[in-house]
Amino acid sequence: MDMKHRTFLGLVLTLWLVGCASLPDAVSEIVDNRKVEHLVAGQGSPVVIFENGLGGTLDWWAKVWPDAVNQTTSLAYHRAGYGKSEASTAARDGTHIVEELRALLKVRQLDPPYILVGHSLGGLYMQLFARKYPKDVASLVLVDATHPEQLKGAGDPEAWPAWLKLSFGLLTSGTAKQELAALNSTGQAVLSLPVNPAVPVTVLSALRPMEVSSPMVDDANRKRADLANLYPRSRQVWVDSGHGIPLEKPEAVVEAVRAAVHMARASRPSRTDPASTPCVPTPQHIACDIQQRQ
Repeated sequence: MDMKHRTFLGLVLTLWLVGCASLPDAVSEIVDNRKVEHLVAGQGSPVVIFENGLGGTLDWWAKVWPDAVNQTTSLAYHRAGYGKSEASTAARDGTHIVEELRALLKVRQLDPPYILVGHSLGGLYMQLFARKYPKDVASLVLVDATHPEQLKGAGDPEAWPAWLKLSFGLLTSGTAKQELAALNSTGQAVLSLPVNPAVPVTVLSALRPMEVSSPMVDDANRKRADLANLYPRSRQVWVDSGHGIPLEKPEAVVEAVRAAVHMARASRPSRTDPASTPCVPTPQHIACDIQQRQ
């Protein structure tokens, strides 16, 4: 079996491991005449929002969630068409998905500022949220996030090898296929909006995929490295992990969220919850390289 097949099978195994982790029972609430499954816990401000990747469920955050809710109010949810959330007839592009999330936040009366944490495709949606509504965002944490031009060039699904096309077709839902089809339009929407330098950005990048080489993988790895360049003052952390960082190296996400909460509270003393004690992050050996962009 060659390396690219091993890499893909590793991702499938990571997806399977989701079944070994769980979050407390989520609830469903009607938002814009559609049932949305979600979970809210914790106290204080800012609010941490977790956005799943393509085909992912809120259980991807099971190893991160306990620490997050000990820090501050946190929300994890299923986008339309996942879990028990009802499917939507609206397009599955980032613009509609961000607005649906904002409608959920309004119904649950979760006010900004927000710390947006997005894994994989969820990271692309959170980039769009941060660029559209920068005044509502305290910090952005991108967990091996999708690049806005991920499916351009060698990443174009039309150029995928037959085995990958077949595997994707068999292993993904109709909703996931719709989200992938809308990925280029979501990426264009992201790049059409300016970056607000006042919003701190942490880019957690998976190191292990960098060990693999093929035209498609090399292209993906260039984009993985380039993502931080879209945010000139971002902090990029290379994590000794595969793509599934929230499950494989959850401590990397935990420390990034802790740092974001602490920074948000330090910069907005008037919004600090007196009843909560900010947690100062402690060094962890979770990254092989850190790049601070000034």
